[in-house]
Amino acid sequence: MTIPKPETFITSIRSLEELLENSFSLRNCTLQALDFRSKKLNWQQVEIDNTCFLGCQMPLEEELVLRQKGAHIFTAPDNLPYNPFRSSLYTWQELMQGYTPEQDNSLDWQIYQHFSAARYHHNINEALWQRIHDHAIDDGLRQLLHFDHNGMTQKKVVGFMGGHSARRDDPFYIKSAHTAKRLGENGYFVASGGGPGIMEAANLGAYFAHQPLYHLEEALQLLQQAPYYKDKGYHACALEVLSRFPQGQQSLAIPTWFYGHEPSNLFASHIAKYFSNSIREDTLLAVSLYGIVFAPGSAGTTQEIFMDATQNHYGTFNYYSPMVFLGRKRYEIDTLIYPLLRQLAWGKPFYDLLYLTDEPQEVVDFLQQHPPVKV
Repeated sequence: MTIPKPETFITSIRSLEELLENSFSLRNCTLQALDFRSKKLNWQQVEIDNTCFLGCQMPLEEELVLRQKGAHIFTAPDNLPYNPFRSSLYTWQELMQGYTPEQDNSLDWQIYQHFSAARYHHNINEALWQRIHDHAIDDGLRQLLHFDHNGMTQKKVVGFMGGHSARRDDPFYIKSAHTAKRLGENGYFVASGGGPGIMEAANLGAYFAHQPLYHLEEALQLLQQAPYYKDKGYHACALEVLSRFPQGQQSLAIPTWFYGHEPSNLFASHIAKYFSNSIREDTLLAVSLYGIVFAPGSAGTTQEIFMDATQNHYGTFNYYSPMVFLGRKRYEIDTLIYPLLRQLAWGKPFYDLLYLTDEPQEVVDFLQQHPPVKV
């Protein structure tokens, strides 16, 4: 008896150009979010075998031809405020569409309201659409960061963790912004959880990489007119900064609608927003292979510290990554987290990748001297 060889390579097609380059064979292909309504393709000439169409738009007669040829076609219901089959990450402009200072009717808020309506007990359809959406975000991250076969990213991602409630005039908000600016200027790609506080500070600093320092200082002064994320004018100050300094550098935010009551910050160029908070947290730690900077935070930050330590302990993602603690008093005296982590890491490969400081430049120096170590 001959055992058929398993098909291990599935091609994902996201543009009509890729489709045409595929020589009209769609064997083992998945087509995502393509619009065929203005195209006249002769589907009878196209090889269809283990072919999926996710969220593609086409005339009914063409859909019938494809289904007869064995294609799997999936479309989402019209009443969803989000596209589960999207082919790219979000931008803040997309998420803020519909927002005004008088009333937040943004797409971001609409999706959060939809999610919140049954957040503790989704029906099976909603749960499936959310999982498909989050997989699309995973796929968008892979396109952005370019992983190789060992799991290393082409971009040198450094993540920031810290308190979401840190005010814009908090000393560690300011230090985090300066640290992220220096990291961006030294070839690192900054990532954050995408919300307010330390997360905003990280994306803000990265935005001002390669710009004069006084530009960042001016931006900080503008933002401090509404220092807390619940203050009136919080978004307006950020929009004023973006208007005054429109040419910022790229960075990544990975927020979640689970904490949708927290406003997304507007300084990241790429936003990988998830429904699942557990996937989102694990992903942010997993992609930050060049290190995590932990500024002061509370329970959420503490949880993320030990999640990251666990990934390092087991070499979960094929690399041991630096863990830098920005805040001596917080991590060495107030909580003893850093001494505890050093004790737990003793004799492990990531012991030498732990560092404690109060100085932004020392963060950069340590990360440059301690790149990720392959397991």
